[in-house]
Amino acid sequence: MRIVIQRVKQARVEVQGQVTGAIGPGLLVLLGIAKTDSESDADYLVDKVLGLRIFSDDVGKMNRSIREAGGSLLLVSQFTLYGDCRKGRRPSFDLAAGPREAMRLYEYFLSEWRKTGVPVETGEFQALMQVHLVNDGPVTIVCDSRTAP
Repeated sequence: MRIVIQRVKQARVEVQGQVTGAIGPGLLVLLGIAKTDSESDADYLVDKVLGLRIFSDDVGKMNRSIREAGGSLLLVSQFTLYGDCRKGRRPSFDLAAGPREAMRLYEYFLSEWRKTGVPVETGEFQALMQVHLVNDGPVTIVCDSRTAP
């Protein structure tokens, strides 16, 4: 699994002009799922996001987690995170999980996140979405469950 984490002041997702999820301060997480992913990848990333200290403390140092900062999470599925642009002009999405398996793991990730007690909102799986955000910092982090940076 691959995620792009953006610290936001606010974010929302719209599908066909209707808001499906909106948060104030917190994290926008774009989630891509690969063919080789499993529940253990989701567990790793839920734990990683929950523990990331990327919110400012009282002296302005990134030293607080989403829970400590009282933030929320907006989860958006995004298979294009597995787009491979190394050859040609059109990205290949061969590494991305198929819709059925991706939805199963997306729902698993979401259910595990809900267990954390941190509020979560979502986009709509497999929908054409418009994501609106006010990036805070900006702070943007990419995290992959399988490869080290």
